[in-house]
Amino acid sequence: MAARERAPSGSWPRLSKFVLSACAASVAELVTFPLDLTKTRLQIQGEAALKQHGEAGLAGPYRGMVRTAVGIVQEEGLLKLWQGATPAVYRHIVYSGVRMVAYEQIRDSPLGKGDSNVFPLWKSVVGGMMAGAIGQFFASPTDLVKVQMQMEGKRRLEGKPPRVRGVYHAFVTILSKGGIRGLWAGWVPNVQRAALVNMGDQRCEHYRSSPQCCCNRSLPSPLTLYRSVQKGERGTGYDADLTTYDTVKHYLLRNTNLKDNSICHSISSICSGLVAATLGTPADVIKTRIMNQPRDKHGRGILYKSSTDCFIQAVRGEGFLSLYKGFIPTWMRMGQHDLQRDSEATCTQLQQRLAR
Repeated sequence: MAARERAPSGSWPRLSKFVLSACAASVAELVTFPLDLTKTRLQIQGEAALKQHGEAGLAGPYRGMVRTAVGIVQEEGLLKLWQGATPAVYRHIVYSGVRMVAYEQIRDSPLGKGDSNVFPLWKSVVGGMMAGAIGQFFASPTDLVKVQMQMEGKRRLEGKPPRVRGVYHAFVTILSKGGIRGLWAGWVPNVQRAALVNMGDQRCEHYRSSPQCCCNRSLPSPLTLYRSVQKGERGTGYDADLTTYDTVKHYLLRNTNLKDNSICHSISSICSGLVAATLGTPADVIKTRIMNQPRDKHGRGILYKSSTDCFIQAVRGEGFLSLYKGFIPTWMRMGQHDLQRDSEATCTQLQQRLAR
C-alpha cells in the first residue's frame, strides 16, 4: 500500500509546477501591488543622502502608509497605484518559479534528505534561504526596473524629467549606461532580503490540511489525507522541518481548542509574516535606495558606493528605525505568499492523483 501511495518523483514535470506557481504569484502580486508601491515610496522619503547632495525633492514628504496611498491617488491618479506592475509580474514569474524548483532540487538531493529520507529543521532553513537567494538573483533586473518605474510619479511631482517610459525603455536605458552589470545594481541586499524572508517564512510546501509534515515520510494519497483530516487525527513527531508558520500552527492545534481551519491558518500566517518582515525589511530598504539612486553617465551610483555605505548613511542620517520604513505594508503583503504555497500544495495533490 505504501508503495502504491508513494508518488514517483518524475511523474509530474517541474515545468508544470513552475507555470502554476508563477501564475498564482502573478495574481497575488497584482492584488497587493498598491501596498508594494506605498512601501517603496515610504522607504525613499526622508532619504538623508539626497539632502547631503542637495537633491531633496520639492514635493512635501508623505507621512505614513494611509496618507501615502491617498496622496498618490489625489496627486497622480488611482491607476498610478499599479505603476510598475508589469515588471513586478515578470519578477514573480522568475523568482517564484526558480525558488520553488531550486528548493525541491535541494530537498531531494543527496545533501538534502540523504539516506535517512528525513529533511531536518536546519536543512529546511538553509535550503529555503538558498532557494530564495537563487531565485532573487535571477529576478533582480526586473526588481530594478520595478523600483524605478514606481518612483516616476514622484519624480514628475518634483519637476524632474522622466527617467523611464516603460519596461522595454527601462531595460534599454540601464543597459546603455551600465551594461549587463548595471541590471544587477542592488542585487546584494536584494538577495539578502530574499534569503532572510524565506528563512522567516519557511513552511511545509505540501499540505496545510494536515499538521503532519509530509517531508519526513512517504507522501500520503489525497484520499488517505482526506480521511485522516475528517477523523480529526493529529500527527506527532513529524514537525522537524517546520519553522515559524508550522511551529505556530502546531502550537495552536496542540495547546488550544482551535481546529485546523481558516482562523488557525490566519493566526499562523500573521506570525509568519511578522517574522519574515522583521528580518527582511532593513535589506529591502537598502535595496530600494540603491536601485533608485541617480547614476552618472557610466551607470555608477552617485549617492552610495555599496550596500554597507547605504546602511551607514541611513543609520547616521535618519536613525536606526529608518531601516524599517515601509514595515506595515511589507507585513501586510506577506499574505500573498499563502496563495503561492496553495498553488504548490495543489500541484503536489494533482501529482499524487495522477500517480494513482
